[in-house]
Amino acid sequence: MSLHIAKHSSAYWQVTLDNPPLNLMDPEMIKDLEDLMDTLEADKEIKVVVFDSANPDYFMAHIDLVRSAEFDLSAGPSGFSPWPAVARRLELAPFITIGLIRGRARGVGSEFLQALDIRFASREKAKLAQIEVGCGLIPGGGGLERLPKMIGRARALEVIIGADDFDADRAELYGWVNRSIADSELDEYVDRFARRLEGFEAAAMAAAKKVIYERTGLATVEQFSETQEIFFKAINWPGTQARIQDIFSKGFQQPGDFELNMGERLGPQ
Repeated sequence: MSLHIAKHSSAYWQVTLDNPPLNLMDPEMIKDLEDLMDTLEADKEIKVVVFDSANPDYFMAHIDLVRSAEFDLSAGPSGFSPWPAVARRLELAPFITIGLIRGRARGVGSEFLQALDIRFASREKAKLAQIEVGCGLIPGGGGLERLPKMIGRARALEVIIGADDFDADRAELYGWVNRSIADSELDEYVDRFARRLEGFEAAAMAAAKKVIYERTGLATVEQFSETQEIFFKAINWPGTQARIQDIFSKGFQQPGDFELNMGERLGPQ
């Protein structure tokens, strides 16, 4: 099980990602997230859910590229394949979702956070990135659809084409996260905010969230499907294959220097 649930109350839950050593998103984590959404949607008392990580170095490193052929890309009843379907369910859920970011959230880790309603990041320990272009790919899990809406076109191009790491202060400046908070204060701040929401009327919060998403707009099923198709095709492009082999030889998807400092390592050496 890659998720651990702590129920602070009937209205306030905390979900901890725990898929060592790097918190990679793999098929099992997606299935766990699907099961989690079934549980959350069936419970009418939940008002707020906080997502954090058991690994202080990685909120979610990225997709498990070694197992890319195992990902289910078939469309379900919603028209989405499994991961985009989970992300859309998070967006449409009547409860509020909060990301407590400590460690690296790159690629689909960043895209997971983009599907949440609110994000608070450790000033000293959070790093966010869309690394795909630096690996010969494109963001395939929502980054091309959601991030430009959050931070604007030019900054989205900087983030996605540059494939570099962004610290919490810069991410806050861009609007990628709500706040950059001192690490020693982060847990208390998020808990206090979640308990504040816990005391409000569920119907009022759900209605406000619904209207905000309707006014700001959601990408279509077709857009997500097209992007995901390009991502998985790109894995087999000759240039991408060569680049992927190179980064694996340097330590990609293994605990150590390359994963810890990927923003620097993807650039010219």
